[in-house]
Amino acid sequence: MGCAVLTGAGAVFNTGDVHPGCKTAVIGLGGVGLAAILGAVAAGAETIVAVDRLESKLDLARSMGATHAFRANDPDIEGKIREATAGGVDAALEFAGSARALEFAYRITRRGGATITAGLPNPNDMFQIPAVSLVAEERNIKGSYLGSGVPSRDIPRFLGLYNRGKLPVDKLLTHRIRLNDINEGFDRLHDGSAIRQIIEFN
Repeated sequence: MGCAVLTGAGAVFNTGDVHPGCKTAVIGLGGVGLAAILGAVAAGAETIVAVDRLESKLDLARSMGATHAFRANDPDIEGKIREATAGGVDAALEFAGSARALEFAYRITRRGGATITAGLPNPNDMFQIPAVSLVAEERNIKGSYLGSGVPSRDIPRFLGLYNRGKLPVDKLLTHRIRLNDINEGFDRLHDGSAIRQIIEFN
């Protein structure tokens, strides 16, 4: 709740104002991105597009409620998403931590929509967009630090959703490990085979 869910679900509820009937996309399916998938489902989004490089994470996103899932390296991905969403999404949420991913998120956002990022790319990376589109298409670009969250407000709210079965964050747990296995845990984070791991000390 203190990191992935606060950031991912918070970006959906707080920054993105995703509500019933919205079309949304989540780019980058680590713990934060998958928490955003759960948040979009809880918010009642009509269309939830998941994007990642790993098929295993796309499968997870589908199991959590994504309506569409695409490999990030698909050369036709932009056209496929525009076709699936009738022109683009209302809110594109980027969690990959890449300027290229953020530019892609911007391109799949519809006229009048919002592109939201909680990713942290290299400080030297530059984000480039057609400047005229901000005015001509009434676009919005929003940063989301920790899901624009207020922990004292949002964590009880998200726990309430969890207790009512609306935000099943236990689906993010992929491994339980002992402290002696911490290096294996880091290896799984590096290769993308883990989402959230719990270290047990007892």
